[in-house]
Amino acid sequence: MSYESRLKSDELDALFQTILKLVNLEECYKFFEDICTINELKSIAQRLQVAKLLDEGVTYNEISKQTGASTATISRVNRCVMYGTGGYHMMLSRKADAK
Repeated sequence: MSYESRLKSDELDALFQTILKLVNLEECYKFFEDICTINELKSIAQRLQVAKLLDEGVTYNEISKQTGASTATISRVNRCVMYGTGGYHMMLSRKADAK
């Protein structure tokens, strides 16, 4: 089964192809520090942490305490985890496999 994003565009294809060419953590830091603001990067990292904690069954209140995320952010991430494209689950399982 093939996945076709509703967001698909030539610009996003080019961005994702560029990201796929990053080869290590240092290159990721260099690229993302240039392309994103500090707050954008912190928000993305926070969402991934929220998804990880939701996947572990942690409560909204505890997630908020641990991450500083608002309950609105936690709810949005939870909606994506539960009803999204499966991207969070895919990456969380890969992260777990890498350890």
